[in-house]
Amino acid sequence: MTASLVTRDDRDGVAVLTIDNPPVNALGQAVRRQLLAAVQDIEADSTIEVVVLTGQGRYFVGGADIREFDHQPEEPHLPDVIDAIDRSSKPWIAAVNGSAIGGGAELALGCHYRVLLAGATISLPETQLGIIPGAGGTQRLPRLIGVEAAVDVVTSGRSIKSHEAIALGLVDHIATAGFLGEVLAFAAERLDAALPVRSSMRPVSDPGPGIWAEIEKRIAKTSSGNRAPAMAMEAIREGVRSGFAVGSAHERDAFLRLRQSPEAAALRHLFFAERSARRSRKTVDEARKSLGSIGVVGGGTMGSGIAAALAIAGLPVILAETNVDRLDDAMSRVGAVLASAAKREAIDAEKAKERLARVSGAVSVAAMADCNLVIEAVFEDLDLKKSVFSALAGHCKPDAILATNTSYLNPEEIVEGLPGADRFIALHFFSPAHVMKLLEVIPLENSSGQTLTSCLDLAGVLGKVAILCGNMEGFIGNRMLRRYRAGAERLLLDGYTPAEVDGAMRSFGFKMGPFEAQDLSGLDIAFRANQLMRNLGRPQPMSLADRLASKGRFGQKSRAGWYDYEDGSRTPLASADVAELIRSQRSAAAGRTIGDVVEFLLSEMVDEGEKLLASKVAARASDIDLVQVHGFGFPRTKGGPMHHATSRGRPD
Repeated sequence: MTASLVTRDDRDGVAVLTIDNPPVNALGQAVRRQLLAAVQDIEADSTIEVVVLTGQGRYFVGGADIREFDHQPEEPHLPDVIDAIDRSSKPWIAAVNGSAIGGGAELALGCHYRVLLAGATISLPETQLGIIPGAGGTQRLPRLIGVEAAVDVVTSGRSIKSHEAIALGLVDHIATAGFLGEVLAFAAERLDAALPVRSSMRPVSDPGPGIWAEIEKRIAKTSSGNRAPAMAMEAIREGVRSGFAVGSAHERDAFLRLRQSPEAAALRHLFFAERSARRSRKTVDEARKSLGSIGVVGGGTMGSGIAAALAIAGLPVILAETNVDRLDDAMSRVGAVLASAAKREAIDAEKAKERLARVSGAVSVAAMADCNLVIEAVFEDLDLKKSVFSALAGHCKPDAILATNTSYLNPEEIVEGLPGADRFIALHFFSPAHVMKLLEVIPLENSSGQTLTSCLDLAGVLGKVAILCGNMEGFIGNRMLRRYRAGAERLLLDGYTPAEVDGAMRSFGFKMGPFEAQDLSGLDIAFRANQLMRNLGRPQPMSLADRLASKGRFGQKSRAGWYDYEDGSRTPLASADVAELIRSQRSAAAGRTIGDVVEFLLSEMVDEGEKLLASKVAARASDIDLVQVHGFGFPRTKGGPMHHATSRGRPD
């Protein structure tokens, strides 16, 4: 027998329907069936004059059951359920008690009134999953808040918070304390009132060709290979021009076509991969250490970026450098990051000032004596890092967590011989640390559960995608990056030019090819890392990139790398010096024997990924995909290298 997922409670002419389908009240087929039956029963019940629809727990409705997207749609379809509510002769009130996401937002839009709990949100994030709203969202929202606002909400996938919802005219009332009581009072006032104009029947104004052209241009600039935002806009435009019925048919057709697309499958894969990564935080059932003030040692590009990320998240930070001049430079970098965030309106200007005030400076790690967590972010030098950790072990509390932000060094060697082995861990941030969402978390052999759990909690506070990695040189991200770059150089030795390789990878969906990306980040970074490995007795081949860096060609920062750059320009220009270096290293047999550039580089990445899985450095193929998408710009619409390979027939 099917469980009751939609419960009914009648109160003096008001039927209160509650969707109770944990954890997020998803609109699976059973919920849709029970909800439609409730609509029909209430329509036939003369004792009911008003209907209140709400959700159990923290969600109104968290959207569709995404697992159904891999199968044929089953009746009743959500548009039919919402249309039945829309056509009801009795007023329906959506009592949005928490998040109304996707199909949940469309369900609320189909009701005649909307009451939001203060702090609740409404969002239509479908385009971020490679689809568009498929149950009237592109048609009803413009009729409620106007075309331009609706296009912004639908194509960006952003949430509308309660204060904005009331300003837009999307909701009729914001409730605070005693939510259900306020909703019932609102319902009582509508017992004898006429039905308002249904959202499907409301007029909508065409903003004109100029506005549509601006919208198209903006979407083309930001969609990055995802067709869904443009198709959502077209569904809205069709509804504006041809009416609700035609627009709804257009919307549904586009929705059904997109849900079967490779892009949607890739984005669903990433959705579930990110959810699995978040669940990893809960697998270590240990007491959490209160974060409190966090220390950052080293105020270079990485250290100042980490400090800024911590401050933006509202955490107090102590940033240490070796002398006053270096500390002043570091604090200036942090201030510049926060000022830039305020300029982009990523953070309120006043809040940016308040966050900057949370960052204090010091010229000794002794200032971190009371910190519960300290992150070392100094130059990638083993002796330097060991000396920093030795000083931290002497000054910090015995139970303070001490983390190294190393990229290639073995963190076990950094902390070797120091007391309190259970509190050491590696946290590999990606630059710029205040922007990049990826954080590789590497437990050491003796890291305690509390140490790991506390660092995973920190990742959550920072809004990072945290990936647990095994301890091997380069972890997941940099091992794959090294293989990718080596493969790209092999293509050059086979007869391709840097521009041809970069162009091929851009065509696949990367924003930059491997050589453009190296010029942007700086060839000196990998060169110094390779020199470090050689100094530690770990032989590294002298790559083409190393040869360029040894000649002072560091990329855009020196106006010469894989490409030449004119003063003040970031436009890459073919370099005769680079062409000559490549020719000097080619064998006589070079002649484009490898074949397709994209296929070759992807196969290199996948092969390295399989080695990481076999060696347990990566726990899941989906973790590798997340590292590549969030850390290295792999196109989201391809789902990451491992998913892309599997979707094309390579075995799991």
